[in-house]
Amino acid sequence: MSDSTPPPASPYAPIQPMSPSDEKLWATLIHIGGIFFSFIPALVGYLVLKDRGPFVQAHTRTALNFQITMTIAMFVGGLLTIAGIGFLIILAAGIVILIFSIIAAVAANNGQAYKYPLTIEFIK
Repeated sequence: MSDSTPPPASPYAPIQPMSPSDEKLWATLIHIGGIFFSFIPALVGYLVLKDRGPFVQAHTRTALNFQITMTIAMFVGGLLTIAGIGFLIILAAGIVILIFSIIAAVAANNGQAYKYPLTIEFIK
């Protein structure tokens, strides 16, 4: 090998943006995944897909904020089961997660922005 060979410009390929249909698909899947796996799909989606397009970034961020908020509500409900009211909080949070995640998934599939109600914005 000769010393005149230049090193490669970058060892990593640049991040390619997703097509709009792929962004809609991933945003929809992340919202639906929150119904079954809490904040894990939104967290993984945010960390992996946030630089792939503005649409998927916005949806993963809102889904992650919502799922973290609902996880806190479930935790508080779990603590309050001792007082007897915790079961109602857990039930209400479960219903809220189901309904709003479906609404968000439909909005994402239609290419629309969605902002969950009852959400604390941890990630801006």
